[in-house]
Amino acid sequence: MIKRIPIAALKVGMYITDLNNDWIPHNAQRRRGVIRNEETVEKIRAMGVQFVYIDAEKGLDTQDYETAAEVDKRNEEALQNVGEQKPGVAPKVALELEMEAAQGIHTQAQGLVDSFMGNVKIGAAVDINPIHKLAGELQNSVIRNPNALGCLGRIREKDNYLLEHSVNLSVLMTLFGQYRKLSADVLHQTVVGALLHDLGKILTPDDILHKPGRLTAEEFEIMKLHARQSRDILLATEGIGELTVITAAQHHERMDGTGYPEGLSGDEISVYGRMVAIADVYDAITADRVYHKGMAPTQGLKKLLEWSGPHLDATLVQEFIHCVGLYPVGSLVLLESGRLGVVTEINEEDLRLPVVKVMYHATLRTPITVTRVDLAKPGNQDRIKRAVDPNQYKINVGHFLI
Repeated sequence: MIKRIPIAALKVGMYITDLNNDWIPHNAQRRRGVIRNEETVEKIRAMGVQFVYIDAEKGLDTQDYETAAEVDKRNEEALQNVGEQKPGVAPKVALELEMEAAQGIHTQAQGLVDSFMGNVKIGAAVDINPIHKLAGELQNSVIRNPNALGCLGRIREKDNYLLEHSVNLSVLMTLFGQYRKLSADVLHQTVVGALLHDLGKILTPDDILHKPGRLTAEEFEIMKLHARQSRDILLATEGIGELTVITAAQHHERMDGTGYPEGLSGDEISVYGRMVAIADVYDAITADRVYHKGMAPTQGLKKLLEWSGPHLDATLVQEFIHCVGLYPVGSLVLLESGRLGVVTEINEEDLRLPVVKVMYHATLRTPITVTRVDLAKPGNQDRIKRAVDPNQYKINVGHFLI
């Protein structure tokens, strides 16, 4: 049986199935296996982990636990409670009308960020104006219809993670900032900060930055330098606002002080740092990478709720969920009818009733005609039963998003 136990109950001889610490990017610890010495226990405690998951059938047991099923049920209930509130940003134009513009912006964004980082790396003159213009275009697209860039954010190449992550983070921060009614200038600065938050990685050795396996403790310390380096590069770049620097510098800070580069905690972290931390963790844990299989979007949201408080700002996590929906664009959901559908649009009135494209019947185990279904449309009786993992049905959700 898989159990979640408090870190105080962890001891030598237990079999860990999940360190429950994906809020630490690139963390150096082995993800699963038998704890063989007390030194390993102390290293895990030092990371700020509060709960880990163990397999009681493969190692020592404890009476201080919750089953993984109980934890998931509680997280699901918390997610549904958030979903009873209305989402924050309603589309102004139809998805199909915005998609073409969004595709152009998305492609342009990756090229511009790549070019900017390349020029900084070789010491060439840099022009921040195209980045400012791009940030404005991203904001405008999200205002017109956030689902368009949201769809593109789910179509990813694991070998292009760095650039796609920067663009996706800027989209999420635009949506988040719109929901929180940030002023135009503040929103713009935070979006630029999201676009350039990983700029410091140009100074990270390639053998560490692109390592296909887990990092050693020493390599992890080198990787962590990128947040401070992003800050320093941006401080030295003409035309960069203060909030852009703060957003980039604080994206790995955590509420309990276990983050980096400064180990800030609580209100020492700006609200923009706390916002970008949530968006950054969400995008990272739901993306496929060379060394990491991404979670389904809804499962990622449940993890954000589980990590709320000690690591992520609990109030802001709930607000973030309002922005992206209970079933974010790109989620695969099982309907009560037995059909599977990919979420393509969030419902502006009820997060529980998105628009989906159905394409498969789970009970009959057979493909069906691809059909757009608006679950909120009068007369529609179908409802979402639960989110499911696309890998379970060998479905590539990206094929149904554009």
